[in-house]
Amino acid sequence: MAVMLTIGLWGLDRGGMWGDESVTFQVAQRTVPQIWRLLHDVDAVHGLYYLLMHAVLAVHPSEVVLRLPLVCAATATAGLVAALGVRLAGPRVGLWAGVLYAITPMTGHYAQEGRSYALVAAGVAGATLLLVRAVDAGGARSWWPYGAVVALTCVLHELAVPVLGAHAVTLALLRVPIRVWSGWGRAAVAVALLVLPLVWVSQGQAGQVAWLVPPGWDRVERLARNFSPGPAGPVFWGALLLMAMGLRERRTAAVALPLLLVPPGILMTVSQVRPLYHDRYVLYALAGASLLVAAGAGRVAGGLGRVRFDGRRMRVGGRRVRALLGVTGVLALTVTFLNQLPVHRQDRSAAHRPDNLAVVSALAVRQMRPGDPVLFVPSVGRLAALAYPKGFQRVRDIALRESAPRSGTLWGLEATPGELRRRLASVDRVWVVAERSALDPRRSPPDAVERTKLAVLAEEFTVREEHVREEHVREERVRDDVLLRLYVRRRPGDTPAGDEPPREPAEGRPPGVSAGAPALTSPRPR
Repeated sequence: MAVMLTIGLWGLDRGGMWGDESVTFQVAQRTVPQIWRLLHDVDAVHGLYYLLMHAVLAVHPSEVVLRLPLVCAATATAGLVAALGVRLAGPRVGLWAGVLYAITPMTGHYAQEGRSYALVAAGVAGATLLLVRAVDAGGARSWWPYGAVVALTCVLHELAVPVLGAHAVTLALLRVPIRVWSGWGRAAVAVALLVLPLVWVSQGQAGQVAWLVPPGWDRVERLARNFSPGPAGPVFWGALLLMAMGLRERRTAAVALPLLLVPPGILMTVSQVRPLYHDRYVLYALAGASLLVAAGAGRVAGGLGRVRFDGRRMRVGGRRVRALLGVTGVLALTVTFLNQLPVHRQDRSAAHRPDNLAVVSALAVRQMRPGDPVLFVPSVGRLAALAYPKGFQRVRDIALRESAPRSGTLWGLEATPGELRRRLASVDRVWVVAERSALDPRRSPPDAVERTKLAVLAEEFTVREEHVREEHVREERVRDDVLLRLYVRRRPGDTPAGDEPPREPAEGRPPGVSAGAPALTSPRPR
């Protein structure tokens, strides 16, 4: 837990939020009635998390406070994984499992992201520990804490429900008696009944994940590398080898293997018909990988402790052997962490996230004059103004009809196409905040207001060389640039705006889509 807390606090203030974090930040600062109204139309899956963060940000609204609960959740998860390892295979395996979980780059990434995934991982780890305790205790009362934790976790995010399938497989592998199945079954039914209304409501909001695609084998490989303490090289292959050896530890494997494979397997299978899978939705399955690797390392250590030297048998219980194995384990974990130190360091840069809304706001402060009109293309780009209003306080959002809190939406209601045309007709210059790909003249957005924005800019405005004041928000992982561009009303002979051809997207992704998250041109993720 100390290791995880240190890694979680390291670089917590990155100096900027990306899109999803900004949604949490601005929604959690609304009143409870405003949050409740929002959940009727969008983001019901995050309702409990928003209410929790509403209480947290009431203390002090800041980026660090936004992320602190996730750091604490990841710290608790590391401790719970260690406790699972102790219960299943002993103190040494438990310690190694907890530290492995803490130093895995994927854990550190989501420990510093203002979304619910680290909290869900803590809930699943706690529920799994309670499952093992309930199996050992055998009493009916021991299932109530288990059911309560699973229910709370699934309400935090409904895609934690597949953990019930993992626990069912665990019970089958352990060959538990009927009374255990009966206790678990009652708890599972209670969880299902509680979560069913949330699932029903969220199905009507499925458009939020319309950007997801059916996962292929490349996503399986990517998940395997994300779940490893090192995504490539000897660390990755060594982890796979230790996991294979850990399968021989029957009790540990019966708990860890289903947790590792069943939730991702269920979501990937369902996603072939209706895409619902993303790596972050199954962050909680990472605990299974850490347990298996630690179990394999424990088996290797046990074998080394029984090696004969000069005909004498060195037992694991001997002080020298225990000390040697302890030092070896510490060195191995330290070398693993140092090997991935560049990955951890890179992850603590705001540029490593899909977008940096703080930079967009800073550009607005430097470039815009009081009273200047600004147009967000598409409207989700308004998140920069909602998260960092300082840069947009002096300007006029020319398309906005009703603010996000008052309208019960994530980024506000915009004027109708006709009204927007009239508003734009009254100005001779307008600042546009957009990704370059969003201004592609070949695009035809499904929303009429977005089509009107592009049409008016192309027909009536231009970017003239002597008036260009353009800056880009360049980020390492962003596949396209966020830009702040000044458009002026077109004069006879001017080149129409938007004639600049778009750049080819990298790695076969749509323009503007970054690795692991949608860009401003994509629907909002869950």
